[in-house]
Amino acid sequence: MQTQVLIIGGGCTGTGLARDLALRGIDCILVEQRDINAGASGGNHGLLHSGARYVSNDPHSAVECHAEAELLKQLAPQCIEDTGGLFIAVQGDDERYISDFQSCCDREGIWCRPVDFQEAGELEPRLSAKLIGAYAVRDASVDPFRLSLENIGQAMELGAGYYNRHRVIGMKAGSCLLHSVLIRNVSSGEDLEIEAEVVINASGAWAGQVAALAGISLEMLYSKGTLLVAHNRLTSRVINRLRPPSDGDILVPGGTVSIMGTTSLQLPDLRDIRPTRQEAREMVKQGAAMLPGLPDTRFTRAYAGVRPLLKSDDADGRAVSRGFALIDHARDGLENFLTVSGGKLTTFRLMAEKAADLTAQKLGLRTICRTRTEALPETHIGKWSEGGRSPRAWLSSGEAADHILCECEMVPRSHFVQVLDDLQSRQAETPDLDQLRRRTRLGKGACQGAFCSVRVTGVRYELGALKGDQGRRQLKNFLQARWAGQQPVLWGAQLAQAELSEGMHCAVFGLEMEPYS
Repeated sequence: MQTQVLIIGGGCTGTGLARDLALRGIDCILVEQRDINAGASGGNHGLLHSGARYVSNDPHSAVECHAEAELLKQLAPQCIEDTGGLFIAVQGDDERYISDFQSCCDREGIWCRPVDFQEAGELEPRLSAKLIGAYAVRDASVDPFRLSLENIGQAMELGAGYYNRHRVIGMKAGSCLLHSVLIRNVSSGEDLEIEAEVVINASGAWAGQVAALAGISLEMLYSKGTLLVAHNRLTSRVINRLRPPSDGDILVPGGTVSIMGTTSLQLPDLRDIRPTRQEAREMVKQGAAMLPGLPDTRFTRAYAGVRPLLKSDDADGRAVSRGFALIDHARDGLENFLTVSGGKLTTFRLMAEKAADLTAQKLGLRTICRTRTEALPETHIGKWSEGGRSPRAWLSSGEAADHILCECEMVPRSHFVQVLDDLQSRQAETPDLDQLRRRTRLGKGACQGAFCSVRVTGVRYELGALKGDQGRRQLKNFLQARWAGQQPVLWGAQLAQAELSEGMHCAVFGLEMEPYS
């Protein structure tokens, strides 16, 4: 197979890059070893940064975030909820840091305004009564799954290729060029060789491993961030602790839930990216200083992602700049190999633009970036990832016979069928429950898939998409992955839910006897 550009990595940067190149008329293929947003792009809190969080310790990133956030609000409004945000300080916080905050924001051109304590309490009644400082900022929340799905959706409509579940296993290089990349279908084991004029490594935390296949050393710092998902929406705005970035200092509302984060724990490698009970407890403890009701809140799950940070002399993950790096490996002797890494979800479009500019230059093409001015269109493959969309769509359709399969998120049968049809038309293999989860609200409600996974599996048998014992095996794998996220938050109502799920799945389906693969 031949293409002008091969992109490795299906997160926000990779999918954004595919769209940017496709809009320029450049032929490209994107390969991803798992699925859309399987890495850091699917393991973050969904905060569209105003830039205020970084004004004191990383002003360059603050300015980038501010500019890109304002741009994305105009260009991709379907992916963004413009919530606004508050930075708050409580008794015991550093008063010098608080007093410098406004001037730091002003210096970097980032809007913020002081908010008196009475107004802050009226805006967000759950806030602590021990406030000693509050500022309003222009934070927002973004749906990273819809963002990536909309980007790859338009790219594919313009002719880009997309191969999920294909892992890069080798590269063939000459004296100064990469000639081809060998990828393997992780489901079938089939290998495919792709010849590309330019290869772009956008694989996030895996960038070092991909670069090593080309004989290039790229040192990465693996900084794990753990987050918690609340059962319901706790605030209407993003709430930030007014202190240097630390654990448990952000609460982001998104759709019907709120996400509490985050931690920064350095890992030696990428083998154990899991949230822990200790991390969950510590974040609730820290967050309770901002929102005293957090210890009594039901959290449905925890999850973790790894920040794709390029290693520097500073070993502290929080101290590493959140700016991004675009590396031209011509410096390492390969003229047609690039790596784009680091950055934030907020700056994905800018990262893609700069990488596409350099790619076009290497191809000898004079093109302009269109993602800076052209709106991201709504595509049918991205719309069902939005929390709260399904109830509105179902109620307005008037289709009472369209049975609800997911009660937590009110997703009807027709929505799952639409996504299944789309996936089956785009790939040779039958999609599994995890692929459906990334494109719908499957398994994201309070029951974490206890009921909807079984119902959707039944529908897939009705449609002939599953045969024999495939359904039980897929259920086992899906629920095992859900369990990994529930385990750290097993207290109160979520513990009761887990016991109900265990009894149902083991007693009715015998899933404890089904091997996990």
